[in-house]
Amino acid sequence: MSDLEQFQKETRAWLTENCPVEMCEPIEHEDDACWGGRNFTFKNEAQKLWLERMGAKGWTVPTWPKAYGGGGLSKAEAKILAKEMKRIKARSPLSSFGIWMLGPALLKFGSEVQKLEHLPKIALGEIRWCQGYSEPNAGSDLASLATNAEDKGDHWIVNGQKVWTSYADKADWIFCLVRTDNSGKKHHGISFVLFDMQTPGVTTRPIKLISGRSPFCETFFDDVKVPKENLVGELHKGWSIAKYLLTHEREMIGDQNGITRPMHEIAAGMIGLEDNKLADSILRAKILQTEVDEWAFNQTMARKLGEAKAGASLGADSSMLKYYGTELNKRRFELMMDSAGYEGLEWEGERSDDGRLARSWLRTKANSIEGGTSEVQLNIISKHILQLPGA
Repeated sequence: MSDLEQFQKETRAWLTENCPVEMCEPIEHEDDACWGGRNFTFKNEAQKLWLERMGAKGWTVPTWPKAYGGGGLSKAEAKILAKEMKRIKARSPLSSFGIWMLGPALLKFGSEVQKLEHLPKIALGEIRWCQGYSEPNAGSDLASLATNAEDKGDHWIVNGQKVWTSYADKADWIFCLVRTDNSGKKHHGISFVLFDMQTPGVTTRPIKLISGRSPFCETFFDDVKVPKENLVGELHKGWSIAKYLLTHEREMIGDQNGITRPMHEIAAGMIGLEDNKLADSILRAKILQTEVDEWAFNQTMARKLGEAKAGASLGADSSMLKYYGTELNKRRFELMMDSAGYEGLEWEGERSDDGRLARSWLRTKANSIEGGTSEVQLNIISKHILQLPGA
């Protein structure tokens, strides 16, 4: 038996013994996902146990070095772990902006002290992070950000405002872009800093969306004291870190669809079958096309992630993944609404789980805005991938 075959055998046995049965059930509600953090309330004991067991193995971040809370697995071993988890339909033990975005940036740009301080806490779900990027006058043109950090010797004093800060009201820490120099071009003089959301002067205010829920917040900084050791990378050169992190954010947004079952199964459950197939031939065709496109997208995503793990930069490809992934997700929820008919519009009541489908459908409209609008992504694709003249 080869080393990888032995690893697969041991991994399958460990997952069988340690993954709670409840953690192999489809995710149906927002609180089915575990975000961790100081103030996170576990939905049940199984959710807590699954995070603890996977965290102890380092398998919340299997390829991170063990010194930073990871599993130290090779790419091949990590692929086997993912395959074995998928085989038993195991949920991810931890959803985390720290894992998806900040972690890769710290591994590349952080100091050894910063890595040892923050990465193990991310891996164990002890600290929940949010992202301080967009501002009221700096969205797609992010480099125009105006949140200012004034040098006070051993610390900065930060003043300004961020907007669309996902889950800022629930986060423990923030990774934040601030302006530390106004003398040069707008892409220069930006620095990447970290600070605790409990620091005096930090306040948040939820933004209610058309779905009636508030995953986003306005975040205000009033004379917030940030220690100098919380600077990641070089002073005034945070834009390079920002761009690197955005490639991971766009990849993450493109890959998240919130659906754990095939569309044809969902539609069948909503409208039933006749002669073992959906009676509506037009709906069948739409679902089939969407599932074929989803398969092709997943294959492309896997190939690009494999290239990235091998050391290649995603670069502009992240815009392609983000654009297509979000447009595909919006199509999925349109089909779910088509399948549900007028009942899908129910907004309140136990039967519809307080309009969960309708609210989720409305929420997907933001997919093509957050993480860089679809128009911006198409411009990037035109210029850097297709190399169209005049793009």
